[in-house]
Amino acid sequence: MDEPRADSRSSPWSVFIIFLRLGLTSFGGPIAHLGYFRDEFVTRRRWLTERSYADLVALCQFLPGPASSQVGIALGMSRAGYRGALAAWAGFTLPSAIALILFALGLSRYGALLSPGALHGLKVVAVAVVAQAVWGMARNLCTDGLRVTLMMISACVVLLEPSAWAQVGVMIAAGVTGLLLLRPEQRDGHDPLPIPLSRRAGAIWLSLFLALLIGLPILNQLLPSQSLALVDTFYRAGSLVFGGGHVVLPLLQAEVVPSGWVSNEAFLAGYGATQAVPGPLFTFAAFLGASMSLAPSGWLGGLICLLAIFAPSFLLILGALPFWERLRRSVRAQAALIGVNAAVVGLLLAALYQPVWTSAIFTAQDFGLALVALIALMFWKLPPWLVVLGCGVAGWLLSAG
Repeated sequence: MDEPRADSRSSPWSVFIIFLRLGLTSFGGPIAHLGYFRDEFVTRRRWLTERSYADLVALCQFLPGPASSQVGIALGMSRAGYRGALAAWAGFTLPSAIALILFALGLSRYGALLSPGALHGLKVVAVAVVAQAVWGMARNLCTDGLRVTLMMISACVVLLEPSAWAQVGVMIAAGVTGLLLLRPEQRDGHDPLPIPLSRRAGAIWLSLFLALLIGLPILNQLLPSQSLALVDTFYRAGSLVFGGGHVVLPLLQAEVVPSGWVSNEAFLAGYGATQAVPGPLFTFAAFLGASMSLAPSGWLGGLICLLAIFAPSFLLILGALPFWERLRRSVRAQAALIGVNAAVVGLLLAALYQPVWTSAIFTAQDFGLALVALIALMFWKLPPWLVVLGCGVAGWLLSAG
């Protein structure tokens, strides 16, 4: 299979270190993660343009699985090839996965690691991160009345119908509207995504994705085993769930609790712990794998479930990127993407209210802390990890007082 040409300015190790820092500090869920990524890779490092980043986010929103992790995989690919993609995923994912496996192995010891006040402070800082992302993307991507209208309609529709299918439908409708009503200026040109994957390689990855999706249930029937059942269950969950980590939780509960693999009490405890750690919510699979009542469990079970639930994300993003890159070069595709980008800003705006704002801002103190965090990010230019740490400490102090 063709190996993408890696960017000479980056090594897999440097990509891993960058994403490891994000994996240790990116609290707030998938929408907040996209804000952290934008600040790191568009504003600070200038790995890609605002438009290319929005296009990449739009692609990952269309695909099932965790959008923020898929964006990270694509960015790692752009800097250091396949090893860079793996390094980006590992750096962003391993901190929360390890923490959740440890939590599964000792609930009584690790249950009080993070106070409720500090956890609430981390939710508050997510408000500032998402607000900064909405403001920055809207300023660059919603530059006329039609795009602002698309943004507003998208936000309202998703707030009234907060389902994954509504999000996909809104983006499709916005893309059709852009195709019919928008005419991009020639000077807008094309901002290429620096990910040189061939269509042949993309077709192979997509074929492998479909082969596993269809073949794993059949193989599990022919050669039943607990390990294969886990791979089948978690691969299917990662393949078919739109809307990110929060959507996959009820599906996993229906799979692992009635079967007796994990008790409902342990499931709920792990769900609470997942909200307290940074990184992608899909790492909840590592907790479940480590908590299994049947072997494999512990570290091996956590690793199996973690790899199984993220495998579709790798295969889909690597398979879709070559075709996406060629499609978006046409003027008509650019017009559709302009509409989709406006809808993506609308989705972020809706998420800023629900669930980010509604789960974090309850009092005047919460609003004040969020405002300070926003100013610290936008005007004081403090690093996001420092703002996250400060809000966690502030939340703990406010709750103690």
